[in-house]
Amino acid sequence: MATLDRRLIQSLPVFSAMGEAEFDHVIAHASALRIPMNAAVFEQGQTATAFYVLLHGRLKVVQVTHDGQQVVIRFVNPGDIYGIAKALRREDYPATASALVDSVTLAWPADIWDDFMARHPAFATNVMQMMGQRLQEAHARVKEMSTEEVARRIAHAILRLVDQSGRQIEDGILVDFPITHQDIAQVSGTTLHSVSRVLSAWESAGLVTVARRKIVVRDLKGLARVAEATDCGQPKHSRGD
Repeated sequence: MATLDRRLIQSLPVFSAMGEAEFDHVIAHASALRIPMNAAVFEQGQTATAFYVLLHGRLKVVQVTHDGQQVVIRFVNPGDIYGIAKALRREDYPATASALVDSVTLAWPADIWDDFMARHPAFATNVMQMMGQRLQEAHARVKEMSTEEVARRIAHAILRLVDQSGRQIEDGILVDFPITHQDIAQVSGTTLHSVSRVLSAWESAGLVTVARRKIVVRDLKGLARVAEATDCGQPKHSRGD
C-alpha cells in the first residue's frame, strides 16, 4: 500500500473545493494502491468492489466485445475518477483498467458510493461533469467511426491524447505516456496496418515523429487541418486507405 500524500490529493480539482472536515472524511475512507506497469486495477466482468481516483501514472481502459475484439474505451489521467460501476447501477466492471506505467491510485469501497455522493456535493458535481464529458467524447467517436475516413479518425484520436496528456518538449508536443500503434488503432476503430501507414505518411510530411511507444506532434495546426479536412484525411502528397 502506498502512503497518502495529503497535499497532492487536495490539489486535484475533484477535491480542491472541499473544506478540511469534509476532506478528512474522504481520506478516512480511502486507501492508496500502487499499480505496477501492465497490472490490472480491475478486470471486465469482475464484481465492482471499489471506485477510484488516479493520483499518478496512466491507465488504459479496454473492453472486449462479444465477438472478441478489444476496444480502447479511454485513457485515465491523474485526477480522473474511474471504476464507478455503482454510478451505472452495475454490479460488475464493464471493462478492464490496466496501468501503462507504474501508477498510484486512491480507492474507496464501492458500498459507500451512494452515501459518499450524498455527503460530498462537490465530488458529486465533478462526477456528473466527468460523465457528461465522457458521453460527449463517446458520441464524437461514434460519429467519427461512422462518417469519417481512417486518417481523420486517427488525427482526432491523437488530438484528444494531446489535449488530455500532451507535454511541450523541444521538438513539439509529446503524448506523455507509452502508446502503441495498436492502442491508436483500437481507440480510433481501425486496423494496425492502417495506423502504421498513416503515421508513416505523417512523419514524412513533418506532422509527427514516431518512435517505439512514443508519439510527438510536431505540427499541431497541420494535424488539426487533417482532422477537419473534408476531401482527404492524408497530407496532400500521400494517399489514405
